[in-house]
Amino acid sequence: MPRPHDTIAALATPAGTAAIAVLRVSGAEAGRIAGEILGRAPLPRVAIHADYHDQAGGLIDDVLGTFFQGPHSYTGEDSFEVSCHGNPFIAQKILEDLLARGCRLAEPGEFTQRAFLNGRMDLSQAEAVMDLIRARSERSLAVAQQQLRGSLGRRLAGLVDGLLGVLARVEAYIDFPEEDLPPEDQELVASELDRIIEETDRLLATGHYGELLRDEIKTVIIGAPNAGKSSLLNRLVGSERALVSTEPGTTRDFIEERIIAGPHGLRLIDTAGLNPAPAGLEKLGIAKTLERAAEADLFLLVLDATQSAPDLPDLLAARLRDSNTVVVLNKMDLVQTLPAARAPASLPFVAISALTGAGMDELLNAIIHLADLFQRDIGDDIVAINARHADALGRAQACLRGARAKLGDKMAIELLASDLRGALDAFGEISGRIDSERMLDRLFATFCIGK
Repeated sequence: MPRPHDTIAALATPAGTAAIAVLRVSGAEAGRIAGEILGRAPLPRVAIHADYHDQAGGLIDDVLGTFFQGPHSYTGEDSFEVSCHGNPFIAQKILEDLLARGCRLAEPGEFTQRAFLNGRMDLSQAEAVMDLIRARSERSLAVAQQQLRGSLGRRLAGLVDGLLGVLARVEAYIDFPEEDLPPEDQELVASELDRIIEETDRLLATGHYGELLRDEIKTVIIGAPNAGKSSLLNRLVGSERALVSTEPGTTRDFIEERIIAGPHGLRLIDTAGLNPAPAGLEKLGIAKTLERAAEADLFLLVLDATQSAPDLPDLLAARLRDSNTVVVLNKMDLVQTLPAARAPASLPFVAISALTGAGMDELLNAIIHLADLFQRDIGDDIVAINARHADALGRAQACLRGARAKLGDKMAIELLASDLRGALDAFGEISGRIDSERMLDRLFATFCIGK
């Protein structure tokens, strides 16, 4: 269990050899430790070059030290950062010395946890820190940066403010059981609940996009044996990742690689060819192909331009739509004109040659276009909730819909208020701030209770 009053220290950069390493200290003793190491009382936010001596006087390294005075620091506490040469041995020696000077080794995420506890960020922003670190594409980086700057928090604040207004209006009548909620108040409450429900739906709809940003877009390459799926994978990856042979059915298991397509991160999955009469190991490979296809976000259906289009398994064909599939007509270097058969006819297609690279720019543009469709437009901010947010929003939405139904059925106002409080608590879980005092302030400001 983290002890919040301890002064903590840890390596803030990845372990391993690098040009520099950064160690971070946070807590009440940070200023004292900084003064001991730098040989002078540190000025906030001023980098000081100094020789780092351990407590026995031994020289470890020459470093840059910077002191950040709370609350104007990452954690909201006094903090001290040491930049040294990126030799793991040097970094370890400095860390050992910091521990000897009174620090405790920080637990995972403890610096960000303190930032949350000290009001420097809400929970959704704290989660965005890790999303920012793990971002693998331009779009996932942009979303993490916006969330770190409070995009989700601002959306939630608007919902909470509206909900507090509704709850204040409803709570005002609980102590007066002989009075029903007046018709004009019922209309206002119903209208505001409908707005909050609609906005919550829009936030929930960003959940799938959030999964794609964090786990990347699963893009499955499917097609008949020897259609050129592995050649296409190699062309997209830019290296000979998969073995290519004129013998059909050489891919018996799936191969997975990551690529960047425009602002999007893709997990490319090359699968076994869809042979209508497989045998032995190839049959097992096709079973895995269908398993991967069931989890896919996008499909690249590779067709051989020199052959007729194959029949696809019914379950697979049912998943292919113009919003998630690009038909890749391969081997165009072997034909003079586009073949007449391009199945399924309703799907967009791009003609390429995986051998020569012709048409690859058009294919990438088609993939980017489909990937763009996953983003849900909810205003100027890009919002993509995670699984925890989705769970809390789902519970809030259930409470809101319950409250709306109770209002329509003219049920007891106490039951309506209970649902509204449940929704407020669920919203509060996302930011980590459930503030009932705000509701009381709104209540007394809006109504004259004693009149």
